[in-house]
Amino acid sequence: MFLRLAQQHRQFVQDLVMSLQALAIVLERRGYLASCYTCGNQMNSASFMVSLGDNHLIRFLVSDYGITWTEMRDDRELMKLEGAEAINQLQELANIVKEPTQNPTVSKTLAKKC
Repeated sequence: MFLRLAQQHRQFVQDLVMSLQALAIVLERRGYLASCYTCGNQMNSASFMVSLGDNHLIRFLVSDYGITWTEMRDDRELMKLEGAEAINQLQELANIVKEPTQNPTVSKTLAKKC
């Protein structure tokens, strides 16, 4: 049972890393400064960052050790979430990116959640 759970967790992390890479590409194409770095070819961890303008930065980290979402403005931490809550916030970012007008909406909507 535990070996199966470990394998499912590894697959979950890999899927999340691939989704982060895709989100970074979409954000870059929309004009945001975004990046997603992974370590090695196994896709078992990633560091995702996006600048939403006005010194507003999102950092999302995923690894076998955990998942964190950190939102900062003017070098001050506004919000830090872990686990499922961090993933929910990432989904909010992905939903907002789907909207036709991005730049003003993203910064205002995410900041309101703090």
